[in-house]
Amino acid sequence: MSKTYRLAVIGGDGTGPEVIQEALKVLGAAESAFGFATQRTDYDLGADAYERTGEALPDGVLDELRKVDAILLGAVGARRPDDPVPPGVLERGLLLKIRFELDQYVNLRPIKLFEGVETPIKGKGPDDIDMVVVREATEGLYAGTGGFLRKGTPDEVAIQTSVNTRKGVERVMRYAFETARSRPRKQLLLCAKTNVLTYAHDLWMRVFDEVGKEYADVERSYRHVDALCLLMIQHPEWFDTIVTDNQLGDIVTDLGAAIQGGLGVAASGNLNPEGVSMFEPIGGTAPDFTGQGVINPMAAIGAVQMMLAHLGEAEAAAAVEQAMSATFPRLRGMGAGEMGYSTSEVGDMVAEAVSARA
Repeated sequence: MSKTYRLAVIGGDGTGPEVIQEALKVLGAAESAFGFATQRTDYDLGADAYERTGEALPDGVLDELRKVDAILLGAVGARRPDDPVPPGVLERGLLLKIRFELDQYVNLRPIKLFEGVETPIKGKGPDDIDMVVVREATEGLYAGTGGFLRKGTPDEVAIQTSVNTRKGVERVMRYAFETARSRPRKQLLLCAKTNVLTYAHDLWMRVFDEVGKEYADVERSYRHVDALCLLMIQHPEWFDTIVTDNQLGDIVTDLGAAIQGGLGVAASGNLNPEGVSMFEPIGGTAPDFTGQGVINPMAAIGAVQMMLAHLGEAEAAAAVEQAMSATFPRLRGMGAGEMGYSTSEVGDMVAEAVSARA
């Protein structure tokens, strides 16, 4: 009997629903080809829902999300330049709330350059760019600890505290070592700023060294974040698996998206290895292109590929990745309106390639 997974789908705002539609098309092809099924529930969350209800994430919906096998998210946020929803409302009230409440403590970001996709780094190709970043996702500066003193006055003070617990650092570190061990090169690099952030990143370094003793087969190294960003551009082939904290990971992974071909191809997983995980493209709502059928859906399809791998559907995940590899060289470009095909046509090509690889 085939397995059925409970899937929560949040299309969201802007072009989010458009790319999720194509991702679900590819997921459907994988289901037919590999003998599993998904029971999908759509959730109306995002800027429109917030304007109607005043709630970013109702408690009842959050309770339902706790019971699914995975969440697929398009994008939430701005729908136009003059969007009345204040910045941070959906980011903290929806996205970060899901991550924190469901304890999705790993943000996993593959940085892989496919054949047929151009990188801005001259002289580099797919053999040079194949790494993964393991970013801690529920602590650090994003934990929201801090506040204002005398706000709005000339004497205003704003404090934002980076929260780093031994438990939080160790669990993401173990996930990173396991990830590195699973990859051919078996290399793990810690990205931090130990020469300046001498308390928080001293903890990171000590845990890195202590946990590393249990992984003798994994080669360890360290780079300050500024040096890493420089070297990712000069020598991306040096890097395999990178582990870092929440804030630095936010920066490093966007740099990674640039060198792998842009936001149109970059996918992300927000993981709770023992619970419910969420998968998404990272390109945002792209409101200027909403409804035009020109947005690149490959990042959303990549999010489905990550979801399938996480759920244990390894054959299906491999087929989706192979189908993406076969489709990328057919596209003229990766940006919105640059592909030479519509959003739907690109989804069709990947879905057909999945079916053919069954």
